Amino acid sequence: MFYSAYHSVDVVNGEGTRCTLFVSGCEHACKGCYNQLTWRTDAGHVFTQALEDAIIADLNDSRIRRKGLSLSGGDPLHPANITAVLKLVRRVKTECIGKDIWLWTGYKLASLTLEQQAIIALVDVLIDGKFEQSLADPRLKWRGSSNQIIYQLNEGTA
Repeated sequence: MFYSAYHSVDVVNGEGTRCTLFVSGCEHACKGCYNQLTWRTDAGHVFTQALEDAIIADLNDSRIRRKGLSLSGGDPLHPANITAVLKLVRRVKTECIGKDIWLWTGYKLASLTLEQQAIIALVDVLIDGKFEQSLADPRLKWRGSSNQIIYQLNEGTA
């Protein structure tokens, strides 16, 4: 897997202070996408074990309390990202007690593959649906267009 950016301290992409990973790879090609540089699966940097370990360490760092991990992109559920994202979210759930996971995807919840569903089973907040430029509204919280749906998948989050 490749990624375009990692922010160890982020207050924009989800509730509270978070770690945010922008993965590469997106097949949706939404008109008006603000992150077109992440569309190619080989854009940016190789996602390494060292970065995965750093994300876990950052989430557990008591000096800067983070509420959880945000995964965006690109698309974390792109087929090229499934293996690495699943491994990461499993580690967060087992090694970062009390941390939530937010995930943005252009895929719709109702049509996810079994592999994508395995990731979503570990996610607390899902924002699904392609960005629709004609439905864009900067006043929306946590999403870019009004067709996108925010799902609270586990109680006590968002």
